[in-house]
Amino acid sequence: MSAIARITAGLIGLFAVGSIGLDMWISLSAHPDRTFLAEFWRLLRYFTILTNLMLAGLCFWVASGRRVAPFWTAAVALWIAIVGIVYHLLLARDLSGIDWWPDFGLHTFVPVSYVLWWLVFAPKAGLRFVDGLSWLGWPALYVVYALGRGAFDGRYPYFFLNPVKSGWMGVAGWSAGLCAAFFVGGIVMIALAKLLTKGRPRPADAALHDPQLR
Repeated sequence: MSAIARITAGLIGLFAVGSIGLDMWISLSAHPDRTFLAEFWRLLRYFTILTNLMLAGLCFWVASGRRVAPFWTAAVALWIAIVGIVYHLLLARDLSGIDWWPDFGLHTFVPVSYVLWWLVFAPKAGLRFVDGLSWLGWPALYVVYALGRGAFDGRYPYFFLNPVKSGWMGVAGWSAGLCAAFFVGGIVMIALAKLLTKGRPRPADAALHDPQLR
């Protein structure tokens, strides 16, 4: 990728990590009895935090000059876009002051900036519509993780994954609906990628786009 693509990817990754760090600092300041590790473990129950960390890792990988298959840059774009959409539709809070900044970073700035980065800089050749099914793997795995962790410690990250509040049928319904949203979003992204790459020659490093090498 170009130097500007690598630099902007690195900046997006830094903003994601910085937003998580600021969120932790605010929480630890309000709860001095908590340790750093305990607070970090608490945050790791959230899809938002896990996906932002995944995004940061990918961005730093790109910033270092290493190659990433289009399958993964697109997958992260889909997952972080859903983070922002679900938050603003279902979970948004009225925050002010310093509390507003990490919330804005994790749910708005990072999702928007990364999706724009994907549109402008990321290679998109070789994506297939079947990839939309593969991208359901991360949200499905997260649902299992969140429910398993909640069953162990009694704390669920979101109301729609809380069987105590929503019931198991409610959790199943919400999970199915969100998976459908991920799938439709993925298909839209793949169609957009095909439109943006239509007529362009296949890159010389086409092996990178081989699903067997992902």
